[in-house]
Amino acid sequence: MSLREQAAAGTGASSGLREQARAWLEENLTGPFAGARGLGGPGREHEGHEIRLAWERHLGTAGWTCLAWPERYGGRAASLADQVAFHEEYARADAPARVGHIGEGLLGPTLLRFGTDEQKARFLPPIQRGEELWCQGYSEPDAGSDLAGVRTRAQLVGGRWVVDGQKVWTSLAHVADWCFVLCRTEPGSQRHRGLSYLLVPMRQPGVEVRPIVQMTGTSEFNEVFFDGAVTDAANVVGAPGDGWRVAMATLAHERGASTLGQQIGFRRELDKVIETARRTGAAEDPVLRDRLVRAWLELRIMRLNALRTMRPDPGPEASIGKLYWSEWHRRLGELAQAVQGRAGLVAPEGELNDLQRLYLFSRADTIYAGSSEIQRTIIAERTLGLPRQ
Repeated sequence: MSLREQAAAGTGASSGLREQARAWLEENLTGPFAGARGLGGPGREHEGHEIRLAWERHLGTAGWTCLAWPERYGGRAASLADQVAFHEEYARADAPARVGHIGEGLLGPTLLRFGTDEQKARFLPPIQRGEELWCQGYSEPDAGSDLAGVRTRAQLVGGRWVVDGQKVWTSLAHVADWCFVLCRTEPGSQRHRGLSYLLVPMRQPGVEVRPIVQMTGTSEFNEVFFDGAVTDAANVVGAPGDGWRVAMATLAHERGASTLGQQIGFRRELDKVIETARRTGAAEDPVLRDRLVRAWLELRIMRLNALRTMRPDPGPEASIGKLYWSEWHRRLGELAQAVQGRAGLVAPEGELNDLQRLYLFSRADTIYAGSSEIQRTIIAERTLGLPRQ
């Protein structure tokens, strides 16, 4: 049976773990964690951080984090079908958004591929246990989509890397313990050459984090300033100067098995949009009704395409998924406003409702984690083999 058939039916290789996950979540999202249901997520990362952090550690203790990792580092060596099953059950249970997803989903796979044994032993167990949180230090004011233009620099001084520069749009930097930083370590180097991938502690005098207030009124993105921040010489992943290759491998893991769980959240949002359209009478408008039907169909296509392209080591074709879901979600946000009518233009006492928040935050979907323009370029050049611009 194919991954698509297993994940869609909840049978085959994923059936046992799916049932275990469903039972465990039902039993544990109670008592002190009952209030954690539904907390967090894009545009709502300010919600319930402390209880979500406690939940992250509870998950780790029970062995429900880092499922794909080898058992020696606390994982289960789970198959891709099992990972999909867990993420789907997690979303169906309305469990809180994970606070450790950057460490588990991005840094962890990178260390497993490029890290030394010492780095794996030091950094992987605290991620699995939910004891250390990570953020991603890639984008800069003049190097966002054009990541090869990074100017943050680091030099070895007395057995330590000294880091100076600025990062921006750094998700969850205000709560992170560590940051994996792409920086220039060879003076005079340009573009992809001379970059290194450093692991830098966030809680030190040389690091300043400034939250960026979004249209939703919340702050989950940040500016990060490094002014003489230090990290041990051993905290470079891969060889010095080989950071571009390591950084690109990290990005490939942004489109993993968790996207199937994300789509269940999308379905929940779409259901609320449809419910609102019925309540306001917008569903009687033939144009809006056509847009609602189209949104439903495109969400089904999104799932089928994700199952079709899912594999353990994602390639450049993973950009198809990011391009598709971000454009779809942005259109859903616009539809969410349309079905509310004039009421959607008003936020009493400054409090946004769920559909207003969906509309405002979804404007960023086609920009963060690689803009739509960049995704189209990757698809054209690296998947279809078209000539470079």
